[in-house]
Amino acid sequence: MNSQYYPQGRSPPPLQHPIPTHAHYQIPEPPTTPGVEGYMRFTSPPGGGQGGPSQPMNNGYMQQQQPQKQLYGGGPGYGGAAGGAYQSFGGGGAGPSLSVPGAGLPNLAAWGVNDATTQMGMQLGRSAVTAGQDYVAKNFGSHLASVGIFKQQFNVSNSYVLQKLRVVLWPWRHKPWSRKIRRSETDGTQNAGYQPPRDDINAPDLYIPSMALVTYVLTAALIAGINKKFHPEVLGVAASKAIAVLLLDVSFVKLGCYFLNIQGQGQGVDLVAYGGYKFVGTIVTLLSGLLLGRKLYWVVFFYCLAANGFFLLRSLRYVVLPDPNANVGNSTVTHAQRGWRVRFLFIIAMMQILYMAILALL
Repeated sequence: MNSQYYPQGRSPPPLQHPIPTHAHYQIPEPPTTPGVEGYMRFTSPPGGGQGGPSQPMNNGYMQQQQPQKQLYGGGPGYGGAAGGAYQSFGGGGAGPSLSVPGAGLPNLAAWGVNDATTQMGMQLGRSAVTAGQDYVAKNFGSHLASVGIFKQQFNVSNSYVLQKLRVVLWPWRHKPWSRKIRRSETDGTQNAGYQPPRDDINAPDLYIPSMALVTYVLTAALIAGINKKFHPEVLGVAASKAIAVLLLDVSFVKLGCYFLNIQGQGQGVDLVAYGGYKFVGTIVTLLSGLLLGRKLYWVVFFYCLAANGFFLLRSLRYVVLPDPNANVGNSTVTHAQRGWRVRFLFIIAMMQILYMAILALL
């Protein structure tokens, strides 16, 4: 193989290995390991780049970059604006320092941010938040108020539920029927509405009517199953009938309040609550017919009907005939208006016969 390239008697030249060369500049030492006193802070020294733990590293880096600057042209024109920035970060130039001396915090003044700019930004932020709150209050204030009213209607306790059921089923000896007034927190003499159901047994709630409506639907399905007439449509029919009766009752009372010029705070929600209490008497009537037989069914029905009518007469009195001492969004009622409103109360009580008969007859 060698004979093809070299004549006989001659050997190939000896191999020459490259001789390693060392850099002509000093390699910077690595940073020291953090000790017990805390971690080392790698920030540029203030002012002219003197002192600080990062000085040896920066000087070595600057020495390493000098040949590169000469290779690419060197001189003061190298880097332009970037050179000034490089000097400011390296610590060897006279550029502005980006750290607060002695604290290690960024110096925002180097970026054009001062106290006046900060205050202006905070004022703009407050103005934006205030404008957003005003927009929400202007466009969604009525809806938020309705949500607050519904939330108050479910503010109940276990003792309230038991006492309210007793009043609905046995209202004959209950006294007093007037609702408690909630005073303003800033001024104790001003009225701020009525107390929530948790604090007032005479306050209407939506917890008992909603639970009673669901129980009525399940009771109707149970009776249909015992009579071997159950099918899935029974649940839908019972729920539709209950909601239709409730809407009819509330619409009738609301229409009468409109013609008699009866106004009040949260009146619609209170009427839904009072209209839903009739489901309690209807459930008792259905269960009595299932357990006690058909003969006692009508006795329990007429008792629950009378109890519900008497309960509505006394409870709706503060809606139809407001107390002038309460002064919660109500106006003065004349003698003629009072007479018409008393007749309207009795008509509401008599209408319960129709509503409970529709619900009880499955």
